[in-house]
Amino acid sequence: MKTRIIRTDTFIGDAVAIIHDCALDAIAARGIFRLSLCGGNTPRPVYVELAKLYADLPWDRTQITFGDERCVPPGDDQSNYKMAKATLFDGARIPEGNIFRIRGEIDPDAAAREYEQKLAQVAARFDEQRYLHDLLLLGLGEDGHTASLFPGSPALDESVRNVVPATGPKPPPQRITFTLPLINAARHVCFLVNDPAKSAIIQRATSGDASLPSARVKPASGRLTWLIGI
Repeated sequence: MKTRIIRTDTFIGDAVAIIHDCALDAIAARGIFRLSLCGGNTPRPVYVELAKLYADLPWDRTQITFGDERCVPPGDDQSNYKMAKATLFDGARIPEGNIFRIRGEIDPDAAAREYEQKLAQVAARFDEQRYLHDLLLLGLGEDGHTASLFPGSPALDESVRNVVPATGPKPPPQRITFTLPLINAARHVCFLVNDPAKSAIIQRATSGDASLPSARVKPASGRLTWLIGI
């Protein structure tokens, strides 16, 4: 695993550049760019800028997944899908068939298994053991959680499944999340953190504090980037 920590005062531009460069590299190498999005407020302006600057990216050869989702309908304000649609999908005109939405409105276990099966079908076509993301974006919570992997969650110990139901401390509590084996299979994982108030938890996570879910993100043969706004 190759790790780099980037501290920047041009956070949005640098985040957009990372996504853009990964897209071009992946399409040049394999003809497809597999991108996993994170939710929350931090990536919102990044997605807006990405759609504005690079509407001409080969989005028809980009496959979008979500690292986690809240168990709400897609039109709910808490939905990660709704945020991504408003900020990125509509502006960039990404084909609907290229977007793998987690169906948060159905039974959580059924939704997790359905999503896992969808990813497994793609992985099988590429002869992969697990779906292999070219770039997987993650956020960082104040408690050190990432995706919907919270401290003490049984989901942290999952070693076989790629997508599971999970429970969070904030409403809506029921979530669906990628597991660490799927996250750590990615070619490149990038944390997007743009909150000075999180400096202490960033230090703990980047120092390898194993009590934090975010510190357990260690791509097996890929790269790990921490993009930190200052």
